[in-house]
Amino acid sequence: DHEATVAGRKKELEVIAQTKKVIQSSMVGSASFLQTKMATGARQRQSDSNAALGKQVASMVKELATEQKSPALTQLASRLSAVVRYSARNGDDPFAKVKQLISDMINKLMSEATDEAKEKAYCDGELRKTSDQKGELEDTAEGLKGKIDQAAADSVTLKSEVKELQSELAELASQQAEMDDARRTSHEVFVKSKADLQQGLDGIRSAIRILREYYASDDSGDAALLQSGEDMGDEMAQPAAPQKFKKSRGAGDTIIGLLEVVESDLAKTMAEEETEEAGRDMEYQKTTQENKVINSMKTKDVEYKTQEYKSLDKAITDLSADFDTTNQELVAVREYFGKLKDRCVAKPEPYAERMKRRQKEIQGLKEAVNILESSNGKSGGSFLQRHRGGR
Repeated sequence: DHEATVAGRKKELEVIAQTKKVIQSSMVGSASFLQTKMATGARQRQSDSNAALGKQVASMVKELATEQKSPALTQLASRLSAVVRYSARNGDDPFAKVKQLISDMINKLMSEATDEAKEKAYCDGELRKTSDQKGELEDTAEGLKGKIDQAAADSVTLKSEVKELQSELAELASQQAEMDDARRTSHEVFVKSKADLQQGLDGIRSAIRILREYYASDDSGDAALLQSGEDMGDEMAQPAAPQKFKKSRGAGDTIIGLLEVVESDLAKTMAEEETEEAGRDMEYQKTTQENKVINSMKTKDVEYKTQEYKSLDKAITDLSADFDTTNQELVAVREYFGKLKDRCVAKPEPYAERMKRRQKEIQGLKEAVNILESSNGKSGGSFLQRHRGGR
């Protein structure tokens, strides 16, 4: 019935409880040993798992070093392997040391990357600025050289023109001097010739006048003159007078006619010579005036061109000083630019490739750190299996 059943169940529970107490009291030592055994096994398994994971990380770093040809990572891989081996022998946890070594390397690589980025920025800025400065100085120097060459060529041309003008002026002065001498000599000849002609003409005209007056007078005058002579003859007891004299008017007219022809020739000759003299003098005055104009123009040209080439010579001196200064600056900038290229350009590995390699190194090391960090609180062996499977 029900009461008998409840009493039976109670009795059963009491027996079981008593049995448990007996077993517990008898298994105190055995349980302690078992717990110790289990703990030791767990530590061993954990140590083995840690060692395997440490070797895996060291192997990853070594592969990364080989791939990137990095001596620093190769050295790190060796140090990691040594830490893992030492910890395995002593049963220590290598993760903290390994993680610290990798983190230090990451920091070092990131610092180097930062330094290289700064160096790249500096190099790019300096190369661009120096290249622009070099280009500006080269353009300035080239411009100054062109101006100097042009000014020198213009100065040479002007000096040659001045020399030619001075030669022409000297030739013009010589020609004018010769013309002055010729004009003076010709005028002196004319004056003397005119005086001679005038003298001859005056003499011919006097002779014609005398003859005309003589033949134009009466014979009585002449007879009186002759009578007077006779009276004197009487007194002097002269012989008898000759036959009465008569003027030879025909012969006189002939002589007067001849003298008039001579007078006409002399007057014509004088007129011709006066005309020729006037023409020669007019030509001389015209040529002299033209020479004065030419001389004035050429003299002005000489003054202007002389002033111009002197100005050019001064400009050449100033430009040469500017060119020397610019050239000195250009030499210094080229030297600095060469050093910049040696520092920034002439490298066995371009900056972009170095940064790419550096990023791969940092990324690989970060993956190794992530492996270590992800192993906390998990079974190293099971995690290692998952990591290997993922790879």
